[in-house]
Amino acid sequence: MTAFTPFSLQLTDDQRTVQDWVRTFASDVLRPAAAEWDEREETPWPILQEAAKIGLYSLDFFSTQAFDPTGLGIPLTMEELFWGDAGLGLAITGTTLAAAGVVANGTPDQVATWAPQMFGTPDDVKVAAFCSSEPDAGSDVSAMRTRATYDEATGDWILNGVKTWATNGGIAHIHVVVATTDPALGARGQASFVIPPGTPGLTQGQKFKKHGIRASHTAEVVLDNVRIPGDCLLGGKDKLDERLARARTGTTAGRGNAAMATFESSRPAVGAQAVGIARAAYEYALDYARTRHQFGRPIIDNQAIAFTLADMRTRIDAARLLVWRASWMAATGQPFEAAEGSMSKLYAGETAKWVTTNAMQILGGNGFTREYPVERMHRDSAIYTIFEGTSEIQRLVIARTISGVPIR
Repeated sequence: MTAFTPFSLQLTDDQRTVQDWVRTFASDVLRPAAAEWDEREETPWPILQEAAKIGLYSLDFFSTQAFDPTGLGIPLTMEELFWGDAGLGLAITGTTLAAAGVVANGTPDQVATWAPQMFGTPDDVKVAAFCSSEPDAGSDVSAMRTRATYDEATGDWILNGVKTWATNGGIAHIHVVVATTDPALGARGQASFVIPPGTPGLTQGQKFKKHGIRASHTAEVVLDNVRIPGDCLLGGKDKLDERLARARTGTTAGRGNAAMATFESSRPAVGAQAVGIARAAYEYALDYARTRHQFGRPIIDNQAIAFTLADMRTRIDAARLLVWRASWMAATGQPFEAAEGSMSKLYAGETAKWVTTNAMQILGGNGFTREYPVERMHRDSAIYTIFEGTSEIQRLVIARTISGVPIR
């Protein structure tokens, strides 16, 4: 029998220390700057540098949290950062998705080579980008058109295509790109590649002006005959050739495609981000309801308001428990027999939208203005039912897993 860390709702002293440390940064640095960077819609380099100087924006910190044997290090960190502000939180954590792509698909040597470069140093901060979605291939990753062609003469790979919705796309020091090496195999013919800094042919396309998370840079990435060395193929060519051979013979053994390997590892963390947004909106609405007077008494005295707040807290706690369970299962190697990772992201994302909507309602007209932060929280929450798998895709994954039927 394999030993594993037992699941516990009691945080360790070390976990509480990290939680308090991140919360302090979120309260003292992120919240005061949130409205400004939301309006500017620019990458908040000074905030990233402040985070880097204290060791928060660093490979060492995120690696330490990722290797927490309970699985709760990353969810705790994500919740506190996004409780501070989602746009700034994503600016700080966006690089970790690219890092996860390297860890999920790369060799130990590749991880050691590329992951440290993604963050840079406190004096020279860098970011990284994970590029999977395309204009015609978002939820349907099998429709991916970006092509990676192997040059037998030089041992190089040549990439062509357009990626979209890439966090840090075009401004990143390191880009991790998912491309198809054999279009006939669909998603089974895909692989991940690292594009080193300064590689000719990679350019930023359209930068998107977004509804929410506006302090996080999102753009297209254009790949025009991007030539990279053979060792930039994550996992190596021998492993890819073996996987393609199995796919061509119909054998299903082995790990799934490159994009899904990354998303599977990141969904509970994204759920934790949504929990942070929801908690921030709930806390603000609760404080407002206690201090706002109408008809001679605090509005929390009204049952409709009080019951809404009760439902908010209940849903937030339920979402957090789903995130913690999925994170513990992933860390301890427990199989997701009911798509528990997708469950956590689905419920947390839907909860964030519901809670922020009702927080705006509790604030009334004030909630609709940018003078109050719940308006921004509401805009930020909307993406959590869309990116890294829409709510509909999460339900499809769950339904297929629990039924064993290829539901469409």
